[in-house]
Amino acid sequence: MLRRLCTVSLLSFTLLAAAKADSFENTAIVRTIELGGSLVHVTTTFAVKALEAGSTVYTVALGDAETQKTSWLEAKVKGQATPLAVVDRAPDSTSGVHLVDITLPQALGLNATVNIVLETIQTHATYPWPERAAQQEDQALKYNTDLFVLSPYHTAVQRTKIRSPTPTVHSYTTPEKLETFTLDAPVTKSGATITYGPYNNIVPSANKEFILKHQQPVVVHFGYEYPVAEVPTLKRAAEISHWGANLNIQDEIHLRNAGPALKGHFSRLDHQTQSFYKRSAPHVIPGLTLHLPAGIRNTYYYDLIGNVSTSRLRTVPSVPKNAQSNQYSVLELKPRYPIMGGWNYSFTLGWDAPLEDSASWDKSTGKYIVEVPVLTPIPATVVNDAEVKIILPEGATNVEFATPFPAVSSSMSTHITYLDTVGRPAIILHFKDLTEKHALPIFVSYNVPLTAHLKKPIAVAAAFFSVFAFGLVTRRIDLRIHKK
Repeated sequence: MLRRLCTVSLLSFTLLAAAKADSFENTAIVRTIELGGSLVHVTTTFAVKALEAGSTVYTVALGDAETQKTSWLEAKVKGQATPLAVVDRAPDSTSGVHLVDITLPQALGLNATVNIVLETIQTHATYPWPERAAQQEDQALKYNTDLFVLSPYHTAVQRTKIRSPTPTVHSYTTPEKLETFTLDAPVTKSGATITYGPYNNIVPSANKEFILKHQQPVVVHFGYEYPVAEVPTLKRAAEISHWGANLNIQDEIHLRNAGPALKGHFSRLDHQTQSFYKRSAPHVIPGLTLHLPAGIRNTYYYDLIGNVSTSRLRTVPSVPKNAQSNQYSVLELKPRYPIMGGWNYSFTLGWDAPLEDSASWDKSTGKYIVEVPVLTPIPATVVNDAEVKIILPEGATNVEFATPFPAVSSSMSTHITYLDTVGRPAIILHFKDLTEKHALPIFVSYNVPLTAHLKKPIAVAAAFFSVFAFGLVTRRIDLRIHKK
């Protein structure tokens, strides 16, 4: 009886999966890959036709390698700005694919069509080749991807466009044994764009059988004229002070040049000559330009040696909270030395900002709500590991927080600093593979009772009273050996 029940359940699950696979058809899939250094932007457009009425959930499939490289994913209906709800399915290591369900804004009727745009950012998707380069040599990278866009639905036609930032493309893969899908040239190149396809009449491919039989790797070797920067570790500490009405942000940044390692010795003369003629080597990081919040003050920038004066800051006035404005302060940083391929540079960057620019108070709950950004975006750079520590006022209770995307781990601790009695509650969050798209705020809410506000002045008054009392007592103690 149990065996029959399992057989019936398995048959029902198979029929349900088949029904879902027959609910849509891809009339066309166009994938565009914008090659870069630390980040690769991928835009895939699915022209979808509903094969049954009332279809509301469209499923996207990613290969295992693509899933490991993808750090940000967003889906929209073409021409609309509102992102669609995206839910990851439980991973299945045996199938070789990762399924993502996208909820459409409204149910589709029979034979109705919609264009879904899937945008992803891949990190650590390129690597330098050759792995070492002299100071005056050019830089080249390699990028690996899969030939076919996997999908659990039948696809009428699909193509992949890979765009290099420069027309310098040293080599690219020519796929073989594609007579089943096309009789034309499997790949063409025009300028800086390499086009794979069109490939026709592709059966549902989100399964291990199709991957083993038809999927092929594609490798593109291209020139890249910009430095490849990454941040192996970032530690951000955000301290909220109600007495000072201040939000202090301090970042400990470990920067690394992930381009080809320097071959030979570094020549200051060659570097100065290249800078004079404005022909810096593409694998050298001469400096950074960061966009900081408006209204900041007391900005500081130092490294292991001390303060670094080769920087320039342009600030703008504070912007009211929730105001629609794109104003920001601009900070231009220049390290003590040019960061060559494979070199590292660690520094600390911090500033103060008015607390009213990021904090509000909820009358209904009596809670303070503060927005703390996850990171300050560094253009075209990936942050491998980030730790965000949010230090709340002493005595804060009922602490809650909401992250814009899931954290790898979260914990609570106690932070003790000057004039503290029992310490301040602190939230510690860890993230991996962050990009510019992840520069979103963390919302923290908490209560601060009146006694907590009075704790600091009472502690200060008690400290002063103790000093004066100690002085009064010591004046009345006679430590002389011989008395008159």
